[in-house]
Amino acid sequence: MDGTQAVLIAGATGSGKSALALGVAEAFDGVVINADSMQVYAELRVLTARPTAEDEARAPHYLYGHVPASDAYSTGRWLKDVGGAIGAAHAAGKLPVIVGGTGLYFKALLEGLSPVPEIPADVRAHWRDQAARVGAEGIFRHLQERDPVMAERLKLGDTQRITRALEVIDATGRSLAHWQSQSGTPLLDEAACVKIVAVLDREALYARLDQRFLAMLEAGALDE
Repeated sequence: MDGTQAVLIAGATGSGKSALALGVAEAFDGVVINADSMQVYAELRVLTARPTAEDEARAPHYLYGHVPASDAYSTGRWLKDVGGAIGAAHAAGKLPVIVGGTGLYFKALLEGLSPVPEIPADVRAHWRDQAARVGAEGIFRHLQERDPVMAERLKLGDTQRITRALEVIDATGRSLAHWQSQSGTPLLDEAACVKIVAVLDREALYARLDQRFLAMLEAGALDE
């Protein structure tokens, strides 16, 4: 794959994308890099079906289980981490094989991320507490008062995004809409990437998910 910056593999849970990524990494002297927002957490190996120790012995794996579950891990933080992983792979002459089911991660890779400043922890905590205290309607009213532009864009029940919009305008003095209008810098050139979507027919996918669920129970998912 001369000239290829990376192979990007996406797909639904249970579609076989992790096995495909491992196969590509083995065939083309690559490394597997995680693009799943839940598989980053150290304590969630079973519940997120992270690669096994046997898989990891067959090819290098990066950004799996490297974050404590207590951390709030953002797309911006992942983009910094994956940039380091891609750079290390290229420096070693390895092909980055980036695999996962988090679409925003792939979007950030290929389009960049709006340059929203880091939000202080106390501001984040304040608005999360407010959301828990006043509920969906109450937090939406706060947004209508503070940032009517974002209130027009968001739905009443989308508490997570409403809270995020309030955090941003509180911390920066500018609407999230302003920051989203700023262009980000892509980490990869889309034209230099191989893009693959792993797809299974619905019946086969459901059967595989049933098997995975039972295997998770046997592996201690409830305790995890």
